[in-house]
Amino acid sequence: MGGLTFFCYFSDIVISEPTNVLYEFGPFRLEVDEHRLVREGHSIPLTGKAFDTLCVLVERHGKLVSKQDLMSAVWPETTVEENNLDRNISALRKALGEQANGQSFIETVPRVGYRFIAPVTEIASKAPGPKPERRHVGSPARQQIRFCSTSDGVRIAWANVGSGYPLVKAANWLNHLDYEWESPVWKHWIAELTKHHRFVRYDERGNGLSDWEVKEMSAEAWVQDLETVVDAAGIDRFALMGISQGGAPAITYAVEHPERVSHLILVGAYSRGFEHRDDPEALKARRAFETLVRLDWGTKNPAFSFNFADLYVPQNATPEHQEWFNDLRRVSASPENAARIMEACDKINVRALLPSVSVPTIVFHSDGDRAVPPDEGRILAAEIPNARFVPLSSANHILLADEPAWGVFVEELGIFLGWHDTDAATN
Repeated sequence: MGGLTFFCYFSDIVISEPTNVLYEFGPFRLEVDEHRLVREGHSIPLTGKAFDTLCVLVERHGKLVSKQDLMSAVWPETTVEENNLDRNISALRKALGEQANGQSFIETVPRVGYRFIAPVTEIASKAPGPKPERRHVGSPARQQIRFCSTSDGVRIAWANVGSGYPLVKAANWLNHLDYEWESPVWKHWIAELTKHHRFVRYDERGNGLSDWEVKEMSAEAWVQDLETVVDAAGIDRFALMGISQGGAPAITYAVEHPERVSHLILVGAYSRGFEHRDDPEALKARRAFETLVRLDWGTKNPAFSFNFADLYVPQNATPEHQEWFNDLRRVSASPENAARIMEACDKINVRALLPSVSVPTIVFHSDGDRAVPPDEGRILAAEIPNARFVPLSSANHILLADEPAWGVFVEELGIFLGWHDTDAATN
């Protein structure tokens, strides 16, 4: 385990001398207090650390800010590698559209630092004062993000939050640890699970905060990612959750390491990818979707954005849910990586392993799921010995906080994992 962990940072947003300030530059408005970058009324998605970097540069516009000063401001309590700052600058340039429109906002002074060179106007300000941490109500207080390396040299980002019996979530398509932290789609999952567990999750290779430049993208590589994270976290025995694509590596890990997995939770998961479902028409549609991803990923084409979100959260989704889910595709992966991950998902075939699963298992599946056919969930429950099946009355692939199915999921999961017994023992 030596050398697995490179560094750690906290995902809470920290900006020195915070005040309620609005800045305008070009077509953009930077709302520091609201943690938003807006262009023509539309929010531009940024990770927390990229946003902090932009705030520091804009607040000191026209002045050269050294790399060390930038890193000290964005990561005030942690020593990080310089390539993390480079990644933030690259993300900002992309978000500001520097290459597309030819306009330059951030100047690089080689080997020294950066300068925000666009004219900036401060348009509103309130009296300075203590500023509360930016955190959604119900979210856990703090997550720690660390990095570890797989045997084939891929750097994997993983997060740790909460306390109690460990629960590990296998990565699914798509993840971004920092962007998910404030998400209306995932925040209730994180808040609920960290009430009872030390919750460990990670970004799989090729997306999120993990390495994007990877040679191998396969189900076998995803199992390796999971094994590496578990070892880096120093966990001996734990409950394992696999959502959607994450089900296959979770199943494989449970079969190969049954002594380490106490419970297996499968949510909207499947054992067969599109290439193994004997549905030629569905496979054709999938291939068309993958082509569209390669061509149009990361753009703001309204038709594509709507269809993307509607596939995963079609029921009771608010405009906020739709916007966040559509923005996730732009911050989580490149077009090529997103398509490669989809193609690797298509090749998944762990059905032969299902009879070998020996750990207690519960299977949840929405009865109107458009992303993964409900029959795939029934196959899991039927072929894993003694598995329990819980159908959910929802069309959403990822359950939202305000739908009845979420309450059913939480209640059944609590029974399966013994939350009530644990709570009673500690009272």
